[in-house]
Amino acid sequence: MSAVRVLQELKILAKPGKAIELQRFFQTKPGQYGEGDIFLGVMVPQTRSVASRHQGLPLDEIEKLTASVFHEARLCGLIILVNQYKKAISRAEKKRIFTFYMKQMRLGRINNWDLVDVTAPTIGEFLLEEKDPLKLLIRLAKSKSLWERRLSIIFTFAFQSAGELDETYAIAELLLEDSHDLIHKAVGWSLREMGKRDPSLLRLFLQEYYHQMPRTMLRYSIERLPERERKSWLAKESRV
Repeated sequence: MSAVRVLQELKILAKPGKAIELQRFFQTKPGQYGEGDIFLGVMVPQTRSVASRHQGLPLDEIEKLTASVFHEARLCGLIILVNQYKKAISRAEKKRIFTFYMKQMRLGRINNWDLVDVTAPTIGEFLLEEKDPLKLLIRLAKSKSLWERRLSIIFTFAFQSAGELDETYAIAELLLEDSHDLIHKAVGWSLREMGKRDPSLLRLFLQEYYHQMPRTMLRYSIERLPERERKSWLAKESRV
């Protein structure tokens, strides 16, 4: 197994027309959040299929994929990593994968919202057994990097899956004033999921912060509430 072989398989599936469409969708023009990203034009299910055939790829070969200029190569490498994390049994192996993952983030290789969202809810499970996971989450939330800030809130989905909601609440508070729409969406999404598990906690957050929440964040967070209540929160926000 090798990164070269993975890339060959992806290139066989590449469609130039789809690549143009994806580059537009992921906003790769100068000044946009995905500036400079290059796509082969491979659909996500196809990328997952390639990843499934290379689940035993060593980390040094995965790193060749995450270092690739091609978005789908990075995505494929990260999906392989997630699959390996799911199968890892020992804490030591999970730590090795988590450390590798954070290295890729620091190096700027996990650099679009799909790359974060596909990986963080699973890889974030490692933090559940850490003594003080909020320390890392807070550092990420305060980062200058858009993708590290998004990672901070998407990591908390792992905590939600374990029935722990305090981390989502705390990081959502820190990101209230963030200026980027991709953070507004991610925080709203995480609050919505928190509300599915504990509606009263979501309502507590809304009561405290609805007047500060960007409209996109608010709209995402209340999507699962009764229609009458949604309209009420939006009306309150519009009067602020």
